[in-house]
Amino acid sequence: MGSHKKEEADAPAAPVLSIEELKAKYTKKREELPVDKLFRALVRLKGSDLHLKVGRPPIVRVNGELKPLNRPPIDAEEMAGLLFPLMDERNRVIFDRTGGADFAYVVDVDGVDWRFRVNLLTQLGRIGLVARRVNNFIPNFEGLNLPPVMETLCHFDQGMVLLAGVTGSGKSTTIASMLNYINSIYSKHILTLEDPIEFVYTEDKCLINQREIGMDVIDFGIGMKHAVREDPDIILVGEMRDEETFMTAIHAAETGHLVFGTIHASSAPSTIGRILDLFSEDMHGAIRSALAMNMKGIIAQKLLKSIKPGVGRVPTCEVMTFTPMIQKLVLEGQDHKLSDAIRIGAEEGMQDFTMSLHHLIEIGLIDRPTAFQVAPNKEALKMLLKGIAVSQPGIL
Repeated sequence: MGSHKKEEADAPAAPVLSIEELKAKYTKKREELPVDKLFRALVRLKGSDLHLKVGRPPIVRVNGELKPLNRPPIDAEEMAGLLFPLMDERNRVIFDRTGGADFAYVVDVDGVDWRFRVNLLTQLGRIGLVARRVNNFIPNFEGLNLPPVMETLCHFDQGMVLLAGVTGSGKSTTIASMLNYINSIYSKHILTLEDPIEFVYTEDKCLINQREIGMDVIDFGIGMKHAVREDPDIILVGEMRDEETFMTAIHAAETGHLVFGTIHASSAPSTIGRILDLFSEDMHGAIRSALAMNMKGIIAQKLLKSIKPGVGRVPTCEVMTFTPMIQKLVLEGQDHKLSDAIRIGAEEGMQDFTMSLHHLIEIGLIDRPTAFQVAPNKEALKMLLKGIAVSQPGIL
């Protein structure tokens, strides 16, 4: 008996496997698909988007410009062979019912897993694909050339921060940089609801749970109802797209959570109207009150081609923080005065697109033609470039 115990004590300990070794041991290698070669080409060309259309060669977007790959056009049969194997049973049902499907897809490129946000579509009776490459690396504020106030907005304990802009304006990347900054300095629980997940975070000081709509939870509304019972400090809502989602997010902000979200709007002031459009007119007064009390900031973004070597695209940002003046204007329904309030709120970190474009020109990130192409007020930009401050009308 004693010798048996001695033999057990002398036996070599089982080797401790690394995370990568455990991953390799227990993860079944996915079968290689023909379309994977095109995803790899996108990564190696440092492109942002892949477009597949019958009758055209594969097209990639690099630094904002569409460029065809050097290969023959894809015919209908080849396209079916490339795209139908991408879909699992659930996405095939959605595709057959709606004519399209959205999902995340992962491809190994030189030993690194790259994620793609995939949209399959039909047009003129033929299947096609548009895929957005999701960066594995989450850049910091300096790497994204974001205004300093973005860091300030990360330090609130509760409230709401919205990123506004069109599809492809960099909203998700900006929010990822903000959450990653919080992850590096605070010990909090971050819960994300995304459709699909775009960045996979590496936990530092925070506990992070990421839920994908469709895979982990049926929709944003249900996800938000679950979220408030899952003890989060910070909630990311991938998109504020309907009344139920926004109301639940506002409730979360009111009850002690910091809520980040995105919304489709062209400017920070117009975001107020975009939110109100989600609700019936009889609710507008209550929504304005909730926004004034809980919103911390709205940032509208556009991505522009950069002239600085090594910088592909750079965001121009309009920032509206909810100072007492902004709160008053929102409460009183004086949205037409918000733009003027932003221009005189530089000391609180606010800026409009004109101020942002002027700054980007001054530090050599964009050229003047690019700035004037997107400038909402070209005359104001001309005056700033000449060193003439734009006079401010009284807004109170």
